Amino acid sequence: MTTAYVTHPRYAVHDLVGHPEHAGRIRAVWQRLEQDGLAARMRRIDPTPVSLELALTVHTPTYLELLKQTGSLERVVRLDADTYCGPTSFDIARLAAGGTVDAVAAVLGGEADNGLVVVRPPGHHAMPDRAMGFCLLNNVAVAARYAQRLHHIERVLIVDYDVHHGNGTEAMFYDDPSVLYISIHQWPLYPGTGMVSDTGVGAGEGTTINVPVPPGHGDGNYAAIFEQVVWPAAIRFQPQLILVSVGYDAHWSDPLAEMRLSLKGYAHLARELILMARQLCGGRIVFVMEGGYDVTALSYGMANIARALLGDDEIEDPMGPPRNYDEPDIAPLIERVQRQHNLE
Repeated sequence: MTTAYVTHPRYAVHDLVGHPEHAGRIRAVWQRLEQDGLAARMRRIDPTPVSLELALTVHTPTYLELLKQTGSLERVVRLDADTYCGPTSFDIARLAAGGTVDAVAAVLGGEADNGLVVVRPPGHHAMPDRAMGFCLLNNVAVAARYAQRLHHIERVLIVDYDVHHGNGTEAMFYDDPSVLYISIHQWPLYPGTGMVSDTGVGAGEGTTINVPVPPGHGDGNYAAIFEQVVWPAAIRFQPQLILVSVGYDAHWSDPLAEMRLSLKGYAHLARELILMARQLCGGRIVFVMEGGYDVTALSYGMANIARALLGDDEIEDPMGPPRNYDEPDIAPLIERVQRQHNLE
């Protein structure tokens, strides 16, 4: 099993002291992958910056020009209340999107069986025309368009289980029947989007599936959502490629959210998606790092994905499950999503 591993030292240059999305996040992942001997077992790919032409398949020219202009400044600026951009940030964002594309290229070109993309800044909140939620360029969306345009992939499944709704990814494919976007996210929570009734428009009606989960749910209920929503939707869609926006901010230790997943529960989700890829699209799957603001959970979580992609059975969970925890009833929400999308 060959796993493409894409990362780059420059991803740590985009940084703002005291901000939740800081360079220490990716450094912790690098350290864990190295210490556990996982980085050496994967095929390292040095990323290349995404072309402006490809970035323009999901972003507007005006927005890209705004990001470019920040490079002429000598200070970090705020593009909104949450999202910062420094003199090198646009170049690094292009390297993050390009690295995601490079992993997809390796998988679709037969150079690797699957891929792990450890990049930042993250991408799934980035809208066509503006930055949002720590995100500058939408890494997964750019890679999906690359797969379609350069490799003639007709159906791409994007599964997003960052704790925040990927409003940018949804917006980019909301009217597109060739991309099935499934988001499992906490609600209410930033950015306040992703209702069950938001299912797409026009030809894309039904190819957006939102599962807005109230606070407090964990391993068993996430597994049930995968079994009863993600699996039947994927089987019906028959993807030729699976892209995963994975955030570890649904872990019980995360400071920005209120979900109760453990690392063991997260590992189950990753392994389900890898099995799904094997059954539906020849194993072609690429995991892309998004959020996660407890660096211990993030680093061990990404390492567990690497193990799963490499075919290892081992799962590392030094943090264990949350204490004194009883899961709420998820059945009514699952039934609502099933009715909305005829998955019953």
